[in-house]
Amino acid sequence: QVQLVESGGGLVQAGGSLRLSCAASGRTAMSYSMGWFRQAPGKEREFVATIIWNSGNTYYADSVKDRFTISKDNAKNTVHLQMNSLKPEDTAIYYCKLTISYLAQSYWGQGTQVTVSS
Repeated sequence: QVQLVESGGGLVQAGGSLRLSCAASGRTAMSYSMGWFRQAPGKEREFVATIIWNSGNTYYADSVKDRFTISKDNAKNTVHLQMNSLKPEDTAIYYCKLTISYLAQSYWGQGTQVTVSS
């Protein structure tokens, strides 16, 4: 089993920054990815960013490209999401997800609220 613990959400004014973190523990795998999704009220959960653990390759949604940066800390098995130039439309619950593709397994964190005021 894998456990994911998120931190770093909060309230910020438009144009501000926040940094989210997600720490993974338990039995991960040799090859996996970690990423962030978000869900705003009344909307479906959507992809934000992901990082392939072994290669470090990163992928972003168009809506956050050039504003958000995903990174990893190998020693702490933690992924970070640096969010800059935040907009009110970034307001959502942000969820961390770990995916082990070759085992068809995925795990979700509990979510952390990000609120951007105008």
